[in-house]
Amino acid sequence: MSSEYTPPVQGTGFKATVQRIGGHLAGMVMPNIGAFIAWGLITALFIPTGWLPNEEFGALVDPMVKVLLPVLIGYTGGRLVHGQRGAVVGAVATMGIVVGADMPMFLGAMLIGPLAAYVLRLFDGLVQDRVRPGFEMLVDNMSAGVIGAGVALLGNWGIGPVMQAIASAAEAGANWMIEHGLLPLVSVVVEPAKVLFLNNAINHGVFTPIGTAQAAETGQSIMFMIESNPGPGLGLLIAFWMFGPRRLRPSVPAAGIIHFLGGIHEIYFPYVLMKPRLILAVIAGGATGVGTFLITGAGLVAAPSPGSIFAYLPVMTPGGWWGTLLGIVLATAASFLVAAALMGFGRVARREEAAEAAAAEAESAQATDHTDDAGAAPARS
Repeated sequence: MSSEYTPPVQGTGFKATVQRIGGHLAGMVMPNIGAFIAWGLITALFIPTGWLPNEEFGALVDPMVKVLLPVLIGYTGGRLVHGQRGAVVGAVATMGIVVGADMPMFLGAMLIGPLAAYVLRLFDGLVQDRVRPGFEMLVDNMSAGVIGAGVALLGNWGIGPVMQAIASAAEAGANWMIEHGLLPLVSVVVEPAKVLFLNNAINHGVFTPIGTAQAAETGQSIMFMIESNPGPGLGLLIAFWMFGPRRLRPSVPAAGIIHFLGGIHEIYFPYVLMKPRLILAVIAGGATGVGTFLITGAGLVAAPSPGSIFAYLPVMTPGGWWGTLLGIVLATAASFLVAAALMGFGRVARREEAAEAAAAEAESAQATDHTDDAGAAPARS
């Protein structure tokens, strides 16, 4: 499985393994960014707290995020592993974890799509050159159907509950840090969990219930601001736009608008998955924001939905608006600076692009040599 969204990874070891995993994840998600943007626009505009609330159009939001987007990811992951046949069984298998799930199964789709395609690839390798002429289409279709159905059932029975367990573990870790007064360090758990598309589980499962209880007693709560702060994602996207790979920079402004103005944080997750070290940037931004909120005594009266700057404005307390805005600004700055440093202020992207160009040139030269050798006339004895 390869990805055109990340440079080739050389060597072995933990770092190279993480980079390869991030590249595979990015290769499944980045081709579908247009679908994420479409869903983000519909969500930001038409949900009850959106810019243009509309019940009929808003009904598109849940099916798109819970079914369409995971299936697209599973389809793309399957195609990376085993072409069009892998894409089909990847999409079928993804439906197994989508049905009945109460959370978007993006991470599950990233697992089950390539898994189903890999099983099909193994089967195709076993029966290659053993199928009688005339039976190829029958074997191809039956094998894809049986394997797709089998992996879908496995996903529904096994992988779905595992994803739910991961979400529960993330919630437990965040709760423990809250109980022990380590609130800024909650970002160490929250930001990686968000990038794995567990943001809704953490926000609605942990922070919103706690924040609601606190707001009923004191009139405000910082809990509403831990996961929903748009600053860390905005800082990351600005850094990516300025210093990331040139071929991907044009996609960043639209993602930034959807994220910061629309509150759809999922839009920046693929950029982190593409370069996993950037998780340090959003952790730094999240911790900076939470620390600023604590120092200034900022809080919200209710959960901002979605987590955009426009959703923040109506739920700020009269005397806490400056602390809230300062926390968002400083979180943006911290995330930007750390992400920019991790990308070498553009040097890393330039080195990667130079390496890619050199590799492409070497491959082209090798192909030319092979062509010349094949076209040369055999020597006479």
